[in-house]
Amino acid sequence: MREVKVKGVSSLCTLDSNGESHILQSELASDSQRNSSLNVQFTPEIEKKYVHHVYDAIAPHFSSTRFAKWPKVANFLSSLPSESLVLDAGCGNGKYLGFNPDCFYIGCDTSAPLIKICADRGHEVLVADAVDLPYRTSFGDAAISIAVLHHLSTEGRRKKAIEELIRVVKKGGLVLITVWAVEQEDKSLLARWTPLTQKYGEEWIGPGSPRVRSPSSCTLESIPETEENGFGERKKDSGQSSMQSLQEITSQIESYSGASTDVKNANNQQEYFIPWHLPYHRAEVSGASACALANGLAKKDDKKGAVVYNRYYHVFSEGELERLVAGIDNAVIVDRFFDKSNWCIVLEKKTMKSQTTEPCGAWKNLM
Repeated sequence: MREVKVKGVSSLCTLDSNGESHILQSELASDSQRNSSLNVQFTPEIEKKYVHHVYDAIAPHFSSTRFAKWPKVANFLSSLPSESLVLDAGCGNGKYLGFNPDCFYIGCDTSAPLIKICADRGHEVLVADAVDLPYRTSFGDAAISIAVLHHLSTEGRRKKAIEELIRVVKKGGLVLITVWAVEQEDKSLLARWTPLTQKYGEEWIGPGSPRVRSPSSCTLESIPETEENGFGERKKDSGQSSMQSLQEITSQIESYSGASTDVKNANNQQEYFIPWHLPYHRAEVSGASACALANGLAKKDDKKGAVVYNRYYHVFSEGELERLVAGIDNAVIVDRFFDKSNWCIVLEKKTMKSQTTEPCGAWKNLM
């Protein structure tokens, strides 16, 4: 068992055989730490229903499809100095934990079922939210956020997650962030996703939210799991009541999904529901699917023999990650690239804002 310093808390975290987290706290966080950025730390309903609940329900099946390591992430981890402490924010099933055996790793995710999978594999993990990482400032040597930010539904929450990644690494520490891109290499995928409409967007739109959604909509179709981007995903829980009942939301989505749409008319569309097909023989492992069907959070597809869940995504446009980082004074972009339909950036923590964009150190040598 290893001592994990948590932001404002000195604690020891482990998981028992039932996957339950036990934290022994020796001191409480100060009010000033806990009161910062509360507006973005409350999880919107759309993330609770269409990210958190979904990944909890599909965790074992999702994990079985997430094993291949993306070369760019592998190169980043391999470039880190020996004995570096790497923080994986949104670790999913932990496929990158322990990749470089010369480094130490701590993973966190909002999905307790995914965290249990990691713990059963012997990884050091805990349940935590990407917008409120439970580590003290300058704790780690490096951090990664692989396919996480696109599950956050407001600009404020996405920026806060980046700020947290920078906060928890030491000066000179590197942060790798990857997100799904709206500029998909396979354009046909966009026709298989369900654009979120302006009417539905009103449930969570606010001062920090993305621009108003397009009122267009496409027919909900499946994405074969082999066509999924090769990354994992995330979630969390907090207060805020829903403005619509689950049944009303579901009926609303279904009423729009029958409308005919030309994808070309959705040039500014970045908010989507992307389906996950959970085979019937995997659906009742925890009973979560039966509950989701009853509450209208999932539907049956008898032709494919699967329970279909909608997952919320904000897909990123070119330059969007860079714009989010622009207002963070102690971070500099040392690399940016587009690969496998993902936008990616590597950040370095600075004491003051810097304008250089030249890759540095071992990471530069890999380019």
